[in-house]
Amino acid sequence: MDSHVSKTWASSISGPNQHKISPSFVRIYFRNIGVWKLRNMVMLSSRTFFHQLQHQKRSAHWEKLLFLLKQCKSTRPVKQIHAQMLIHSIYKYNFLLPKLIDLKDFSYSLTLFSHLPNPNDYAFNAFIRGLTTTWKRFDLALKFYYKMKSLAIKPDNFTYPFVFISCGSLLAIGPGRLAHCEALKNGLLLDFHVCHSLITMYSRFGELGFARQVFDEIEVRDLVSWNSMISGYSQMGFAREAVELFDMMRHEEVVPNEMTLVSVLGACGDLGSMELGRSVENYVVENSMELNSYMGSALIDMYGKCGDLGSAKRIFDDTEKKDVVTWNAMITGYAQNGLSDEAILLFNCMKAAGVQADKITMIGVLSACASVGALDVGKCIYDYASQNGLKDDIYVGTALIDMFAKCGNLDHAFQVFESMPRKNEASWNAMISALAFHGRAQEALSLFERMSREGGTSCPNDITFVGLISACVHAGLVDEGCHLFDLMSSSFGLVPKIEHYSCMVDLFSRAGRVYEAWDLIEKMPEKPDEVLLGALLGACNKLKNVDIGERVIQLLLEMEPSNSGNYVISSKIYANENRWDDSARIRMLMREKGITKTPGCSWIEMDGRLLEFHAGEYLHSAEEVYRVLNMLYEEKMMDGHTSDLDFQLVED
Repeated sequence: MDSHVSKTWASSISGPNQHKISPSFVRIYFRNIGVWKLRNMVMLSSRTFFHQLQHQKRSAHWEKLLFLLKQCKSTRPVKQIHAQMLIHSIYKYNFLLPKLIDLKDFSYSLTLFSHLPNPNDYAFNAFIRGLTTTWKRFDLALKFYYKMKSLAIKPDNFTYPFVFISCGSLLAIGPGRLAHCEALKNGLLLDFHVCHSLITMYSRFGELGFARQVFDEIEVRDLVSWNSMISGYSQMGFAREAVELFDMMRHEEVVPNEMTLVSVLGACGDLGSMELGRSVENYVVENSMELNSYMGSALIDMYGKCGDLGSAKRIFDDTEKKDVVTWNAMITGYAQNGLSDEAILLFNCMKAAGVQADKITMIGVLSACASVGALDVGKCIYDYASQNGLKDDIYVGTALIDMFAKCGNLDHAFQVFESMPRKNEASWNAMISALAFHGRAQEALSLFERMSREGGTSCPNDITFVGLISACVHAGLVDEGCHLFDLMSSSFGLVPKIEHYSCMVDLFSRAGRVYEAWDLIEKMPEKPDEVLLGALLGACNKLKNVDIGERVIQLLLEMEPSNSGNYVISSKIYANENRWDDSARIRMLMREKGITKTPGCSWIEMDGRLLEFHAGEYLHSAEEVYRVLNMLYEEKMMDGHTSDLDFQLVED
């Protein structure tokens, strides 16, 4: 309406001349009202039409962009689509965010999510899922979960599975239990995904009782339910429970899949149950399941742990597509069973096949080198690890320390230790044990003090004190060893185990204090093992102490009736006291049981090859070694040193 007409009309009808309004004025006024209404109707219709047109254009444009978004294989075109969305005022970020997560662009995804004006539950769930499964940023996943709740957005059955996985991966027990309570309060424990992830979380906490309770409360269990619980048992070392649950699963006629069988094979390996392991392999063959890397490596690992390297090699050869996991399983199997040469050879074959080694490969082959003292091969592996960015890995670094120390190069071991960017308990323990093994007890004790000061989260544990007391054994530091043994419980809350008692018995034995050693054995909370008793028996032989020796002999022959060393040392103890009848009796007992003395064995590395010598045998491929030894023997004879040479060399 025209403002002048409006004011005139308002003053006319309310003023003193309200009864003198002319008919012509009324006609003009209502005619102007009609024009105004018509004009506004036209304007409104035009604006509506314009908005509808714009909306149609945006919808058509968005359909094209959505089609293109689904085709994107990299982040760059997604950014271009994002730019077009901003230009055309299209705010459908719930489609854009999952695509960025699928493309694993963490930086851009985080930036996009941070600029969302009002993220909804879908956006939060998508981002928390990406942080958990794609980027393994479990700490950030929990951070955004808390932010979600702070914005009064209610987490649902799409949120909690990834919250539980994050808590389990971080070992965040408190937040995990609180999230469990919230899920229970919101009635979400009827959801399969929530329950399965909850089982996984408690399994990683090591709280298998709670995990089993969640499992038992699932009314209708599917295959994933069984797999979650069996996998939890197997991965946390509860092998027997895993096998028992697998039997229950078969009793309920639930058909296992690949994941089930892999978990069960892991449990079979831990239990040494080759019979059940073979039945799993037969099931795979009978059901024509693919022998892929996942299944193949599990079978190789199981047979390796059970000591059947022939079957392990057969599975390895039958696996068509061998990835690094398959090679690692076979290399580790050889290394764990003492076949170090085969492990090293297989590593070389792996490199020749063009398969890139990882940290598991390095650990396995370095362990093999350490077992046989293959220093030159170990140095080559050290160079390989350095060139491929594996040297700074905390586990590879620890394996390198162990290898160099056992191969006699303690200085290089210490260089690796000092150059490690991060150290954990295993790293400190490896270096302390290396110093102890080389008889450098004071340096081992100094490193222990440094660990206590600088270790941070790396606190001394059971293995630390085994190394420290061993150092005292080699150096004859009886008082220091006793102090460390007491320090375990008084300052660190550690309960001495059989290994610590063995070290203390060895410490007393080497110091000639065999009665104190026997008193310690009688006070032990556990029964002594053969290693502990063997150390004491050796001391009794050296000291010619028949009193304690006879007590130890009786225990050892009951525990290890097939160990030839026990019979030999026992016979020597009696012979030293001129008790020939008893000595002959032990020898006769040994013959009656068909026990033969295991020949001594040693290794030497020459020109990159490991040569293995057995007592009483002649190795034709090592004639140069024999010539050098004969030359050394002759030099010793010329110098008049013959009393310490109790070996016989083969003449040229």
